[in-house]
Amino acid sequence: MNCSLPDRVLLSYAMDRQQDRLCLQSLWDFVTAKEPFIKSPFFPVLFSFTAYMAFCLPYIALDFLSTRLPNLRIYKIQPQNYPSLGMMVPCIIQSVYHHAVLIFPVTFLHWYWRPMNLPVIAPELPEVLLEVVVCLLLFDFEYFLWHLLHHKVPWLYKTFHKVHHKHVSTFALTTQYSSVWELLSLGFFAAINPLLLRCHPLTEMIFFLVNIWLSVEDHSGYDLPWSTHRLVPFGLYGGAPHHDLHHLKFKSNYAPYFTHWDKLFGTFTESHSN
Repeated sequence: MNCSLPDRVLLSYAMDRQQDRLCLQSLWDFVTAKEPFIKSPFFPVLFSFTAYMAFCLPYIALDFLSTRLPNLRIYKIQPQNYPSLGMMVPCIIQSVYHHAVLIFPVTFLHWYWRPMNLPVIAPELPEVLLEVVVCLLLFDFEYFLWHLLHHKVPWLYKTFHKVHHKHVSTFALTTQYSSVWELLSLGFFAAINPLLLRCHPLTEMIFFLVNIWLSVEDHSGYDLPWSTHRLVPFGLYGGAPHHDLHHLKFKSNYAPYFTHWDKLFGTFTESHSN
C-alpha cells in the first residue's frame, strides 16, 4: 500500500528527528554510565575546575613557547607583555581555593535541595544548539549589565571588580582571577539560564563547557587564525581582541562575547586586530 504525500512527509520528519537524537544518544549513554558520580555533590566542582584548567593549558604552553619562537609572537595581542610563572601561580592558587572553599559548598547545597535527574533519552541536536546559543546570549546580556554597573559605580568597582583588573595584559589564568562576589555572580548567571529554559542536563553541560572555553579564550591574550571572533561573521563577536582592549582601556567593551550591546549603549571600541 502506497503512503500519501502527507504521510511520507511525516515519516521523513520523524526519521530526521530520530536521527538528530541518535547523534547524541551514544554520548549521553556514556555520561549516564557514570550516573553515581554525575549525581554526586563532587561532580560540578570537579567538572568546572578540570574544564577550566584543561582550556587554560594550551594557552599556558603558548605563553612559554612564544617567548622562544618568534613566529608565534605575531598572534600575541600585546607582544611586549608575557606572563611569568610568578604571575601564573597566584592565579592557580586562587582558583583552587575558590573552587574548594566557595563553589563546592554552593554545589553541595544545590545537590542537597535539588538532586539531579538524568533522563534516559538524549536531546535532539538542533535543540541543543539552539538552547546553547540562547544561554550564551542571555549570559552575555546579564554580564554586560553587571559589568557596566561595576565600572560606573566607583564603590562597586573598588570593592568587587578591581581585583580582576590587576592585569592590564590578560592571560588565560586571569579568567577567574576575581573577587568572591564576581565569581558567585557570574556562576549564578551561568547556572540560572539553563534552569529557566529547562534544558536537558547534556545541554547544560555543553553550555558550561562552551561558556568556560569562550571566557578563557577572551582572556588568553592571543588573536589566533581560528579564534571565535574570526569564525563569526559581520563583527558580531568581539573575542580576545575586544576584551583585551577592555582591560587596557577600562571604559569600553563591557560585554564578554558579542558586540551588539556595546554598540547599542555606545561603549564599543574597535579592537587592536582591526
